[in-house]
Amino acid sequence: MSINLTVLLIILGCAIVTFIPRVIPFIVIRNIALPKVVVKWLSFIPVCIFTALIVDSFIIQDASVLAIDWRVLAAIIPTLLIALWTKSLSATVLVGIVCMATVRFFV
Repeated sequence: MSINLTVLLIILGCAIVTFIPRVIPFIVIRNIALPKVVVKWLSFIPVCIFTALIVDSFIIQDASVLAIDWRVLAAIIPTLLIALWTKSLSATVLVGIVCMATVRFFV
């Protein structure tokens, strides 16, 4: 398989453009002491984001009626159990991906 130089440069450019906004804030903030109120507020952001993503995934609107997508819920339950048991983000993400892939494969 041959790689076109233009495609390679586009991929590298996209990687740089994606990498910069994710790293710059950490570089800027690491030497600044944030107030305790800000640190406490920031500690809730991952929980809020994950909750919004999960709720958006398994609650569906069907002809003006809210319903639960049981396939997604079948993947959420084991993922939640692993998250509570291991307290590891990596293990939780891996189990979630495997559970969702399994549900989508069989259903």
